[in-house]
Amino acid sequence: MLTGWRTRAANLPPILNAEEPKGPWGGGSGGEDGGAGPRNPWAVPPGGRRPASAKPTALDELLKRARGGNGGGGGGFGGMPGGGSARALWGSGAALIAGLWIVFTAVHAIGPQQRGVVTYLGAYAGTLDPGIRVTLPAPFATVRKLDVQKIRTDNFPVGDAENLMLTGDRNVVDLAYAVRWDIANPQDFVFELADPQQTVRDAAESAMRQVLATTTFQQATGVGRTVVETRVAEVTQEILNSYKSGVRIQGVSIKQASAPARIIDDFNAVTAAQQEAVANLNNAQSYAGQVVARAEGEAAQFNKVYEQYRLAPEVTRRRMYYETMEAVLARSDKTVVETPGVTPYLPLKRATPLPPPPEQQAMPQAGGGQ
Repeated sequence: MLTGWRTRAANLPPILNAEEPKGPWGGGSGGEDGGAGPRNPWAVPPGGRRPASAKPTALDELLKRARGGNGGGGGGFGGMPGGGSARALWGSGAALIAGLWIVFTAVHAIGPQQRGVVTYLGAYAGTLDPGIRVTLPAPFATVRKLDVQKIRTDNFPVGDAENLMLTGDRNVVDLAYAVRWDIANPQDFVFELADPQQTVRDAAESAMRQVLATTTFQQATGVGRTVVETRVAEVTQEILNSYKSGVRIQGVSIKQASAPARIIDDFNAVTAAQQEAVANLNNAQSYAGQVVARAEGEAAQFNKVYEQYRLAPEVTRRRMYYETMEAVLARSDKTVVETPGVTPYLPLKRATPLPPPPEQQAMPQAGGGQ
């Protein structure tokens, strides 16, 4: 179209220059009344209308070309070529559009971390590996690209809300945890799950409640958290496998496990009382162990003495008597009287008194210091 207009513009000067120069309203021969004034260009010329065989003006030529005449331009619309040229132009345009359509819908670039799920008219047709792959163009074939190496993470709960669960010992725990998963089977992931993320969340929450129902509060909040995480991951994977979800659980991590904020003070008081009860029980068991050990030791010693007594009763009896007297007399003041020199009078008042016990000796000293 632009070429046609440029061609017509190039032909205008010779046509306009075919007549001798005139003024803005025609020639200088005068107006309608034969005077010297300018003539109205739309009025009938003085000599009458030109005959049909007269040469057309430039304006007539332009109007003819605009109406689709064949005066040197062609029969197309607006100056476009007609006939075989028009058909060739339309064919080239259609071929260009078809080529672009095939390139953009039939050639697929699959990244190293991606897999392409191909469907022909809605039915599964295969999975594309990384690289440049070619399929039928749309709408016959469609390709959905999935990132199978991306680790997706779902947090429980969403935001700062509470996530209360009941433990096996009938305690309530506020639990916050995260589940990490990726795509193991693109075909199952696309066709078996309507909402994959929600399915994973529901399965993980169900598994966590199931595991906590057999776990005590102390295990869930203490050293048993690792066992809970491992068990929840296994149960969640079992549930998703039963759905043929194509999802692989990478792991479960407990971020927070504590008593609810509304009862934290009461819970701490109960915990302190339980710890005190456990401490008292441990002390009692320790004391009982000491008493039992002492009694067992004394019984073993008595058995040894009895064995010696059975071998030599008289000697053993005398030895036991001496040992007993030594233990008794060691704590008292003694006066030894030999039989040959016994006198009828014994001045007991002159005997040396026993020293007071250490406790009584320390008390006057403390009082004198005050």
